[in-house]
Amino acid sequence: MRLTVFGATGGVGQEVVRQARAAGHEVTAVVRDPARLPDGLRNAAPHAVVPLGDAGAVREAVAGRDAVLSGLGARGRKAGGVAERLTAQVLGAMEAEGVRRLMVVSAAPVGPEPADDPVLDRAVRKVVGSVLREVYADLERMEAALAASATDWTSVRPPKLTNGPLTGTYRTVVGGTPRSGRSLSRADVAHAMLALVDEPAAVRQGVGVAY
Repeated sequence: MRLTVFGATGGVGQEVVRQARAAGHEVTAVVRDPARLPDGLRNAAPHAVVPLGDAGAVREAVAGRDAVLSGLGARGRKAGGVAERLTAQVLGAMEAEGVRRLMVVSAAPVGPEPADDPVLDRAVRKVVGSVLREVYADLERMEAALAASATDWTSVRPPKLTNGPLTGTYRTVVGGTPRSGRSLSRADVAHAMLALVDEPAAVRQGVGVAY
């Protein structure tokens, strides 16, 4: 497939690029500052690297692609509307070029709470939700923009992200959240995004993923 990856210098984005290239896909990476590419991205040897701030180049980067995958989002507790604002740029470029398939990273708390979650998990979720309230609000607005768009989007919603290895073994719930899902490695988030690109049931859905 011909893929474009936004946020390719982030933890999930680097894994998407690496795994997609290993699978033989042609990858164009869109990053905020090409001069600051980490070794993990350089070693993946993407087809092309495009600066996020160049609107014309971004449109060219998504034109004719089979799918667009985005790891854009806040890098700390202060979101500043990053996910909403940058995803709007992605949507604008895709709609201008008639490209439909879009995969994004969101977060488990944006999805529905499992009805059978243990009391402890609910309590932890409430505490984390309070600490990261701004981040989750930003992701909720991002998902609202997805729902209002003409794209065939999928929002992948992991819980706490780790730097663990790629396992390829995790739970997936389309339209829901795995019970007692507490963590997932960035490598497995990337694996889930790539695996769901061709999954019709995941189109215009949030998908909960967790160990």
